Amino acid sequence: MKNIQNILLTLFCASLTYAQQTPAPKQSKTVAIVGATAHIGNGEVIQNSTILFTDGKISTIVNTDEIKIKIGSDVEIIYAEGKHVYPGFIIPNSTLGLVEIDAVRATEDDAEIGGMIPHVRSIIAYNTESKIVESMRPNGVLLGQITPRGGRISGTSSIVQFDAWNWEDAIVKEDDGIHMNWPSSYTRGRWWLGEDASLKLNDKYSDQVAEVTSFFNETKAYAEGDKSPTNLPYKATQGLFDGSKKLYIHVDDEKGITDAINFSRENKVKSMVIVGGEEAYKVAGLLKQNNIPVILHRVHSRPDSEDDDYDLPYKTAKLLVDQGVLVALQADGQMERMNSRNLPFYAGTTVAHGLTKEKALELITLNPAKILGIDKDYGTLETGKSATLFISEGDALDMRTNQLTHVFIDGRSVSLETHQTELWHRYDEKYKTEK
Repeated sequence: MKNIQNILLTLFCASLTYAQQTPAPKQSKTVAIVGATAHIGNGEVIQNSTILFTDGKISTIVNTDEIKIKIGSDVEIIYAEGKHVYPGFIIPNSTLGLVEIDAVRATEDDAEIGGMIPHVRSIIAYNTESKIVESMRPNGVLLGQITPRGGRISGTSSIVQFDAWNWEDAIVKEDDGIHMNWPSSYTRGRWWLGEDASLKLNDKYSDQVAEVTSFFNETKAYAEGDKSPTNLPYKATQGLFDGSKKLYIHVDDEKGITDAINFSRENKVKSMVIVGGEEAYKVAGLLKQNNIPVILHRVHSRPDSEDDDYDLPYKTAKLLVDQGVLVALQADGQMERMNSRNLPFYAGTTVAHGLTKEKALELITLNPAKILGIDKDYGTLETGKSATLFISEGDALDMRTNQLTHVFIDGRSVSLETHQTELWHRYDEKYKTEK
């Protein structure tokens, strides 16, 4: 018993040593950021700006060269000449806070058992104490769409800000949409079982699409009935037909994207989003015609086909933007949670492949805010919007100069300390002492 007590005490002390930073208190006084270059997030840049925010909202943002603002003595002033101010970056389609350590099953809560489970809500599993979530803030990633995985219909996502005591406090938009994994037009054999691993047509594709169609027909029949007894999966889908929820369809290939669009139109889904969209550039006209945005597959990835250009993942965003498609970036794929902190550098890569810096910035600020339905309060630096922003020493899309000095979420001054910075300071001090 004594050994068990010692073990528990050790674990408790370790948890205290590496606990997440305490969430910041509510903004108590007006803050003014003076002299910085303000990147508004909608393409506009103010070279010498003055930004004031009170009670978590931006009250003033002006060009100091054109309009002089009198700042009272009770205002906290941050002099930021030579620095840059950006709206908080937004990461869509993320499992941040749902998985902590991939090798420890008890820390994984991103998927439930079942094929059609739209009623499963990711938000109640979101862990605000996650050290991974905490590590997003030093790169300016301050909001995210927490998304379930698995099954044909994975469940319902919600949008959070990354500094909160619990999931209730973290919520920015609750139950914003339902996520569906569209059947793949192609398949590969299981090489580990000796099957042919080459790419071939999926002979079960039609049956899998029919299964999804049947489920949606059942949900519509349920809506027209007396709804007794309550069917939770059917009930959860009703928002797709009245516009209160979006349908996020995860699909990459050209045929799948086309079929998914037709499926949504036939079922009178009010609003849908393509997630992944590796071949979305091939049907950009169809996407534009139907006003369907794309949350694009991770920029730092390899082409999927041997016939693709080597730099296709880098330039796909520009191909879509040039066709008038609303595009946002994500960090899906292997090491998705760790790669989420690289979101601004994915945007930076699109600059090297044709987009302007301000247009690339929109891919991780205004555009995801529009897609997720939170652009009324987030995504740009504008009067009346949330003071969710940060100050960087340099260009935030360049990993060499993305060095944050201040972060604010809803006007609250948020700590930039993380488990990683604690280790950095610890060992930096060690080697300084040894020298």
